[in-house]
Formats: sequence, C-alpha cells, structure tokens
Amino acid sequence: MANEGRGEVPADEATAIAACQRGDRQAFELIVRRYTARALGAARTLVRDAALAEDAAQDAFVRAYRAIRRFRVGEPFYPWLYRILKNSCLTTLKRRGKPGPSLDAEDAPPPPAPPCDPSATLAKDELRAAVREAMTHLSEPHREILQLSHFEGLAYKEIADCLGIPIGTVMSRLWAARQAMKKVLAPRMAGHE
Repeated sequence: MANEGRGEVPADEATAIAACQRGDRQAFELIVRRYTARALGAARTLVRDAALAEDAAQDAFVRAYRAIRRFRVGEPFYPWLYRILKNSCLTTLKRRGKPGPSLDAEDAPPPPAPPCDPSATLAKDELRAAVREAMTHLSEPHREILQLSHFEGLAYKEIADCLGIPIGTVMSRLWAARQAMKKVLAPRMAGHE
C-alpha cells in the first residue's frame, strides 16, 4: 500500500491487470480489494449519499472490468478508475433524479481510531463534523479536488490525470478550494480559539 497513489505501480497490481486483460476474471479481485475503500470515499464525495455511492462504485468496477483491455499496464490505475467512477456517479444521479443529498454523519467515511485523550477525541470529532458540514457548502469542483488531494492524498499529477486538467489548473483550483473551505470554516472555528 505504500506505493499506492504515489505514481509507482505495485508489481502485483500490474500482474493482476495484465492477467485481467488476458481474460482472468479472478485477477480483478485484487484490484477491487485494493481500491474499494478509495472508490467508495470518492463516490460519497461526488454523490453525497452512502447508498448511491455504493451503487456507483459497484457500477464503476463493472465498467472498469469491461474496459480493462483499453488500460495501459504500467500507468497508474487509480486515475483511470476515478474517471470511470466519476461517470458512474453522474449516471447514478441522473438515473435516480437526484442532485445529491447533503452529506451527513452516516454517509461519511468511518473515522480513524480515537486517541486516548477524551478531550482530544471531542475536539477531533468537532473538527471532523465542521469539515464535513463545510464540504456540503462548497461547489462540486471544490469538493472533488479537496477529496482527491486531502482525503485520498493524490499528487498534483495524479489529480490532473483523474480530472483531465493541466497541473497548473489543479494548483489554482486547489488553492481556490482551500480558500473557500477557510471562508466556510472561519465562523465556526472563531468560537474555538
């Protein structure tokens, strides 16, 4: 997992993809296991509904399997999967006639293990809730780029590949998204100083 999302393609992943391209359905299970959590997290950000996110992620994996022969082995897999996932999310929303409901606690990814200090746990929970709430007030492009950068930890090049935009646009969009997030969070954080 250390190489995942950082440009290097793990050998077992490249082998599994090559096997998939030769028609080995079982090899795709490695890919699904490796990317399910990331796909669900990204889908939740895009559709803002846990059930729809699961549908979209499952659809994306089916579409990815069907299109795997067009994938170039040796290239990072996640940006390719992300583009498929984004299209699946848009299709899922259109099919359901939903613009995307608000992101609430049950739709959010599970929180990390709490620290031992109860006051630190409370502060982190409050911050997590504030960030989750702030994300609902951002535009879709801002939510998406923050998800890819801060929650998935993708590098600028990988984000550019996912979104099909130049790296300079990634940088400027990310800066604008961070500014928008600060603006939304500022009133909430002022009470905690």
